[in-house]
Amino acid sequence: MQKKLFWKEKKLEEMTKAEWESLCDRCGQCCLNKLENIDTKEIALTNVSCRYLDLESCSCTDYKNRTDNVSDCIELTPENACELSWMPESCAYRLLANGKPLYWWHPLVSGNKNTVHEAGVSVKNKAINEDKVEDLEDHVVDWINTNLRKKINQKT
Repeated sequence: MQKKLFWKEKKLEEMTKAEWESLCDRCGQCCLNKLENIDTKEIALTNVSCRYLDLESCSCTDYKNRTDNVSDCIELTPENACELSWMPESCAYRLLANGKPLYWWHPLVSGNKNTVHEAGVSVKNKAINEDKVEDLEDHVVDWINTNLRKKINQKT
């Protein structure tokens, strides 16, 4: 029996809640703290995660209440998926909103929830919890986008 490739057949706004939620590859990149330059509006990424991100599974430990717990946690919707420029370039929501395919390591494509980690795309073993950090500015990194561009199309 062939699995249904709903993400190729439906628009984001046509997906069920379960289909929508399954688009998240659990990379954890969107849960990293960001700093915005007030003058230039440029966003700097850090390797510091939200306190609710489980750094092993790269999943939110209180997903249901995330927007109540974290004031700047943004709930993704079909309407804002292509407008959030700070979202990772590899984000399934962003890719599909822009008419692009999912990458080979996405769990829906690979059939394995660990390929996102095995491909080195997730923050697993790379991020630290914000409760252990004093100054975010000491944790600005460029490895996220640099490594991602190198690995995004490679098969390991």
